[in-house]
Amino acid sequence: MFVALSVAYPLVVYWAMGRFEPRWLAVLLLVLALLRALATRQAVWLVAAAGAAVLAALATVFNQALPLKLYPALINAVLLVVFAASLAFPPTAVERIARLSEPDLPPSGVAYTRRVTQVWCGFFVLNGALALATALWMSDRAWALYNGLIAYGLIGLLFGVEWLVRQRVRAGHRHG
Repeated sequence: MFVALSVAYPLVVYWAMGRFEPRWLAVLLLVLALLRALATRQAVWLVAAAGAAVLAALATVFNQALPLKLYPALINAVLLVVFAASLAFPPTAVERIARLSEPDLPPSGVAYTRRVTQVWCGFFVLNGALALATALWMSDRAWALYNGLIAYGLIGLLFGVEWLVRQRVRAGHRHG
C-alpha cells in the first residue's frame, strides 16, 4: 500500500486539491515521507523526509498547494545526489544493484554500470527540472499528468532501453 500511495501521490494530490485544503494534504506528504524514511532506515531518506517536512510545513502555514507539488522535484533531487555521490565515491548505485544478482561483476560490467549511473543522473536532472517546471508554471492537471503518469512512463522506457542495451553489451563481451 505504501508503494502504491507513493507512486500515486501526484494523482491523489490532484484529486484531493479541490476537495481538501492544502494544509490537510500536507499530512499525507509528511506521513508518506516518514514511512519511506522509517521503512528504509537510510540516511538519504531521512534527509528527504526532512525536506518533505519543510514542504508540508509551508503548505500548512500558507495553506497553498505549491509546496505539495514540489515533492516530485525533491525526490528527483535526492536521487540525483545519491547517484552522483556514488560516481564520486564508488561503487556506483547501479553497480551496487547489479552486484545483488551478479556478485563477481567483471571490470567491463563495472564500467558499464558507471555509464548507466551517469545516464540516470542525467535523467534525474531532466525529470526533476520538468517536475519543477510543471509545479511552478503549469496547470494542476498538467502537473498531475506529468508527475503521475508521464514521468513513470519515462522511467519504464529508460529501464527498457537500458535492458536492451545491456543484452547487446553482454553479447558483445561473450563473443569478443
